[in-house]
Amino acid sequence: MNTKKLALNAAILFLFLFAGQLLAQQTVSDQWAATDALGRKVREYRDAGDKKKDKFVAIFYWTWHQGDDDTTYQVKNITEIVRKYPEAMKDYHHPAWGNKQPGFFFWEQPLLGYYKTTDPWVLRKHAEMLADAGVDAVFFDCTNGDLTWKESYEALLKTWDQAQKDGVNVPHIAYMLPFGPVPHGLTSLRQLYRDVYKPGRYKNLWFYWKGKPCIMGYPDNLTDSPEDKEIAAFFTFRPGQPDYVDGPSRNDQWGWLENYPQHGYVKQPNGKYEQVTVGIAQNASPETKGHCSAFNLPGSYGRSFSQRNGFDPRVEGYLYGWNFMEQWDRAFELDPELVFVTGWNEYTAGQWLPIHGWTGKPFSFVDQFDWEHSRDIEPNKGWGDKGDVYYMQLVDQVRKFKGMTPPQKISSPKTIKIGKTNDWNDVLPYFAHYKGNTMHRDHRGRYDQYYRNNTGRNDIEGAKVARDDENVYFYVETADALTPKTDRNWMMLFIDADRDKSTGWNGYDFIINRVSPKGNKVFIEKNVGNRWEWATTAEAKFAVNGNKLEIAIPRSVLNVVGKSLNFEFKWNDNMQENGNIMDFYVNGDTAPGGRFNFIYSEK
Repeated sequence: MNTKKLALNAAILFLFLFAGQLLAQQTVSDQWAATDALGRKVREYRDAGDKKKDKFVAIFYWTWHQGDDDTTYQVKNITEIVRKYPEAMKDYHHPAWGNKQPGFFFWEQPLLGYYKTTDPWVLRKHAEMLADAGVDAVFFDCTNGDLTWKESYEALLKTWDQAQKDGVNVPHIAYMLPFGPVPHGLTSLRQLYRDVYKPGRYKNLWFYWKGKPCIMGYPDNLTDSPEDKEIAAFFTFRPGQPDYVDGPSRNDQWGWLENYPQHGYVKQPNGKYEQVTVGIAQNASPETKGHCSAFNLPGSYGRSFSQRNGFDPRVEGYLYGWNFMEQWDRAFELDPELVFVTGWNEYTAGQWLPIHGWTGKPFSFVDQFDWEHSRDIEPNKGWGDKGDVYYMQLVDQVRKFKGMTPPQKISSPKTIKIGKTNDWNDVLPYFAHYKGNTMHRDHRGRYDQYYRNNTGRNDIEGAKVARDDENVYFYVETADALTPKTDRNWMMLFIDADRDKSTGWNGYDFIINRVSPKGNKVFIEKNVGNRWEWATTAEAKFAVNGNKLEIAIPRSVLNVVGKSLNFEFKWNDNMQENGNIMDFYVNGDTAPGGRFNFIYSEK
């Protein structure tokens, strides 16, 4: 074999190995474990099976949290008002409702605050949460007049473009226009085509359907002008069908929200459907025969309601997602290509009188109302440590619908010499996480709110685990050199040694670095009483080398001597609210985010 051919083969081999290494270092969130506050474990690969071909999940997303707000106006939270002044529900003029201008109320406070959708810090967290849930596309709500919320979608496109460059599998984007071939719908269609699509801006973020960018809009009133002909040929149009009962009136429509049992949309030659809706709840009631109505009407189809079993009578019945699960059951029955979930982050509602056409007495909250009568999946503050139960439920059902990536293989046992990071080069798997997400927050929220968050510190990019007969070794690396070990809540390692959430704080049996290290030793603390209480149980050797941290934990400390390893773990830097698991979504950096854990298993 000649020298040139040998060199070519060597180059090909190098590229193959390099590509394999890059693939191994991608963040693969559907390999993570999670258990919600109700004790429900998110399904894993053995239950979901392999990835399925041509299965997609989209979610309704609201970009309308923007504008030049009156900063003297106080944010109004319906749940807080009614809790404090129950009589206010009988009086439109009750002082608790305050100034009716601008007249929009939040049903609850989002976990990230009363934010604007122009806030890059919030938009980056949304990108990661939706990516981790396996959501393929978001559809922006542009159904009201000719409003497309340009300020917000520009901020989102810029932020998600960078997130994608940072390794986040961000959802792709599309727009939902008015529910009919109305003049203002055509105005929005032309504006979006001229501003985003024709110039090819952020093309990497567009959601394609059947070979073209998808838009939920009506092409019916496009004219024969050259531009309108371009528009007609450019998009895959899926006109939105607004009603919760009637189903499609034409075979190109998609739905956005329906009562159970939902219809299938766009029937294929093989009898299957393109799309089925899945909702959290429906602002419909027997009084309106299931059609759209005020959410505060008695009997409205809230979160705890199912058509098959009625309402869950428990005080916290709204947490269990019976409506959501019933709708998912119908989606699995119809087995479409795409499930459209409503929704992520609407949060606000107007307070309307009967003269506005709604039937609530003495007034109506139409789209959102309270904990039971609302349809946002985005985690909220009002439910405490249960504020993410619907997010976890979404993750579980998406995994069931789409299938999952098989767990990564672990490499052979190996003794690691702490302080010599080259020892880790051949250790697998590499538990990758997102870089670039420790940005600081400095942005106005809605009305009188302003938010700053400077907790982003060490940007955790990836981790590894190794083992021998004596120790379990942990490795983590950050984007830049690690800050001093004396920093508060510096590079904490949480270990769920038995994968049992009924033991330990939210399942975590051990924590390392809650107490700052001394010399070349870290303190290993064991959980006490399944609450945020810890007792030092051992010390372990550690080393820092620039952006790399290593720890060797004796097997005896973890009670795994002579046992096959099967545990969950996560890294966190700069937690602020000790003992609040929801802090993992908000402050510092956590890998993996929120309730998710990496899994290391020999089984």
